[in-house]
Amino acid sequence: MSTLGNFVWSIADQLRGVYRPHQYGGVILPFTILRRLDCLLEPTRDEVRALAKKYDGGALDVQVKLKTGLAFYNTSKFDFERLLEDPEGLRANLIDYISHFSDNIDVFERFGFEAEINKLDEKNRLYLIVSKFAEVDLHPDTVPNAAMGDLYEHLIYKFAEASNEEAGEHYTPRDAIRLMVDLLFAEENEALLEPGTIRSIYDPTVGTGGMLSVAEERLLERNPKARLRLYGQEINDQSYAICKSDMIGKGQNVDNIKLGDTLAHDRFYNKHFDFCMSNPPYGVDWKASEADVKEEHKKGGPNGRFAPGLPSVSDGQMLFLTHLAHKMRPAHEGGGRAGIVLNGSPLFTGAAESGPSEIRRWLLENDLVDAIVALPTDIFFNTGISTYIWVLDNTKQPERRGKVQLIDASDMWTRMRKGMGSKRKEVDAAAREQIVKIYDAFTEGENSKILNNTDFGYWTITVERPLRLNFSAARVTDLDDGALAKAFGKGADPAPFLAALAGMGDQVYLSQEKFIEAALEKFVEAGLKLTKAQYRHLARSVGERDESAEIFRDAKGNPEPDTSKRDTENVPFTYSGNTLGDVGRDGTVKAYFEAEVVPHVPDAWVDTKKTKVGYEIPFTRLFYTYTPPRPLEEIDSDLEAQIAKIMSLLREVEA
Repeated sequence: MSTLGNFVWSIADQLRGVYRPHQYGGVILPFTILRRLDCLLEPTRDEVRALAKKYDGGALDVQVKLKTGLAFYNTSKFDFERLLEDPEGLRANLIDYISHFSDNIDVFERFGFEAEINKLDEKNRLYLIVSKFAEVDLHPDTVPNAAMGDLYEHLIYKFAEASNEEAGEHYTPRDAIRLMVDLLFAEENEALLEPGTIRSIYDPTVGTGGMLSVAEERLLERNPKARLRLYGQEINDQSYAICKSDMIGKGQNVDNIKLGDTLAHDRFYNKHFDFCMSNPPYGVDWKASEADVKEEHKKGGPNGRFAPGLPSVSDGQMLFLTHLAHKMRPAHEGGGRAGIVLNGSPLFTGAAESGPSEIRRWLLENDLVDAIVALPTDIFFNTGISTYIWVLDNTKQPERRGKVQLIDASDMWTRMRKGMGSKRKEVDAAAREQIVKIYDAFTEGENSKILNNTDFGYWTITVERPLRLNFSAARVTDLDDGALAKAFGKGADPAPFLAALAGMGDQVYLSQEKFIEAALEKFVEAGLKLTKAQYRHLARSVGERDESAEIFRDAKGNPEPDTSKRDTENVPFTYSGNTLGDVGRDGTVKAYFEAEVVPHVPDAWVDTKKTKVGYEIPFTRLFYTYTPPRPLEEIDSDLEAQIAKIMSLLREVEA
């Protein structure tokens, strides 16, 4: 593969001067696809030409499929060999060739290939490039389907490298895909080995089709008589074209690869799948899809794919997570499994009842999360951050129901001899086998934690503390017109009231009641009247916070909260070892409040109207192992040794 990739890449040398390195892919990739299709068509070319004389349109599609087994064809009289026989007419003949593919081959227009052909012809490079590709044998007997997929991705990596792009935006490392596939297939090992097994798999961010290819490869390794139907949707034109071309070579139905924005328009809205998998972009906003997503969230109903909630517009990962959960085959039809690679954000981002928290709540309360695996850092081409494989299942095995397995595989890797972008580590076969064994065993251990779904839930309670104010009538002169109107009545002349209050002097009252009594006495003397509510407004407006003062109360005598001291606490569903059904929300919150809050702030209370439900998955905290600091004596000893070494070196220099 390395030799073949380097040979195809070397053809790009013929483009120097005419194209810049970052433009090479627009020529080399469509020519590679064309040569592959040309080799695939070679054995049946004459038969198809004969059929084309008898049939056309849909009838020809049926006849070609029936007679040759191919889902595509080309009715042109040209191939690479005949193209080279007419150098003068090469441009027109090549355009004729690509225009005579069956309607399901729309890949060349995605590259703007005709414009590139014209440019190559104008710059006197067309014959040279075609002749070079004619020397490359890309027949499946020479380059199997798996190797062809690797070739496409090798070329994409090289072109991305040349143009300073992120190769990881286009495809996912094979080792990460193999691990995800093995985890997906783990629960169906026996069923997948049955003769004639047929399954479907779907990738909503299919890219060049690498995930689908590896899934098919892994299944056929286990059961050569199995059949995996591949489906995918891709937003990038060139990646879509490459994926579709790769599916053609595999004998897959090319109509199962769709072009478009998955979040805005689900091209498989009426289909579900046995397996789903995806590696969506991390931290990428979904502004372009925002209007469609919010409209679907609003009108999709409780069972819509975005019904659970919407994450921040700055990161769309969790939209793909809920999308996959809805694309799994329903439980009553046999169920489905899904795997998705995400960064750490979806585990914990978002407060209680925010979009991300509500998504986690929906997944966990519906028992859809089977396992989450922490991967090693530095295994992807475009990021070195921590990543996780989420495994979803809507028909869990009995022992897994109501539970989630967390697997820490962050140390299960080998270092690559040569890094590729950010990728410096790989999950080799031994590490993959170790991870899958931990998953299969479903037992607690150093790298495995098994928790109940309810272990991830919590209530966010609002803890209030009373407002304490002192009062002084002297502050009334600082009030604006609005505050005066609220205290003395709209349209009332404040002058008599202010004059009456002046008689109270600068005295500071620590009690709301005593201040109102004193003000009432002055107003009665002046023949003025206020309602009880107005007296409270007056007191509130001339009050200042004072911890030594009495509690300020509302009309019903209840303490008013001091918003500056308002706090929130997260109370786990399982606080004090309770399960959710033991004492319920009120009992658990009360136990927490009395044990964790009251000893520190005895005058506090919980505003139960503001209690919210949240879910988070504190993966790192659950696997954290405390390492005590070294003893001071040991540190001092090391410092003395280093100082002695430095002094020895200084003496040598002075000597």
